[in-house]
Amino acid sequence: MIYRLILSLRHMAFDKGWKKSFTAPVPTICVGNITVGGTGKTPHTEMILRKLLYSDQWAFKNIAVLSRGYKRKSKGFQIVSRDSSARLSGDEPLQIARKFPSVTVAVDKDRVKGCEKLAEKVADIIVLDDAFQYRRLRATKSIVLVDYNRPVYSDRLLPWGRLRDLPSRMKAADAVIVTKCPASLTEWDRQEMRRRLKLKDSQKLFFTTVAYDTPEAVFPEADSRYTYAQRLILVSGIANDAPLRSQLSDKYKISERLSFGDHHRFSRADIRKIEKAVRDFPTACIMTTEKDAQRLREAKKVPDKVRQRLFYIPVKAEFFTPEEDAAFTSFICEL
Repeated sequence: MIYRLILSLRHMAFDKGWKKSFTAPVPTICVGNITVGGTGKTPHTEMILRKLLYSDQWAFKNIAVLSRGYKRKSKGFQIVSRDSSARLSGDEPLQIARKFPSVTVAVDKDRVKGCEKLAEKVADIIVLDDAFQYRRLRATKSIVLVDYNRPVYSDRLLPWGRLRDLPSRMKAADAVIVTKCPASLTEWDRQEMRRRLKLKDSQKLFFTTVAYDTPEAVFPEADSRYTYAQRLILVSGIANDAPLRSQLSDKYKISERLSFGDHHRFSRADIRKIEKAVRDFPTACIMTTEKDAQRLREAKKVPDKVRQRLFYIPVKAEFFTPEEDAAFTSFICEL
């Protein structure tokens, strides 16, 4: 009740104009949620970047991403390069910078100042990663992600649940994307989801599923033959690895699962745990997430037998039909 009261008062202060909101000098697209982790912000941010890069409207413009850089050990505004470290920039911004070399990626806790600096330097449009709760900045378009497997109407506010904001705040979004949907999703499921989310008629509702790509090496010396092994050691530091486990279980026997907290920084003790799992299962492949791969590359004293077996599996967010994909592209690009 205390947390709900604090959130309600805070939102009232911005809604009534008692606290000031700002708009960026250039168009902005906010990708966020009202849940603590696990909705797929990074794959959807990457999907939006691909659509902007392939569009007639934005392909030849300067596109930027602004993130807080969660758990980074640095302060202030910074441009993230491919050679940056996850420790100083955050794992998600670094992942995006490495995958999209033509996109400017920056981190700044103060999103208002961060947008101003990007607009001054390079940006014609800015994608805001995880900024829905940042009320000081009013985005041109805002998108809220909802996990199909844990919808907000079945959850509770912190600390008893995983909601970090009021479910009613979804009404402030221009669009809602229900993520991680099963392949068996029906039209009835879609209509029921809209009803239970209590969206306004003007709000757009989209549905995406998870697509897993071919495993890629974390270190250059990795031996791709290990990806054909029957056994697997799963190493993850994300909010929820259940969908990944389900995917990998179709091909591998998961002999060992080493699960860490979200955005976990791997210590020497953690590497020893992975090394022990390799000794216990010497023919097994080690699989991790793309986000964890950014931090594992910076871990100290990773032995060769771990480097040779360590791979990550890229994840993409995809729509169910070409029509949905086209509708979302139109929504994103028309600013």
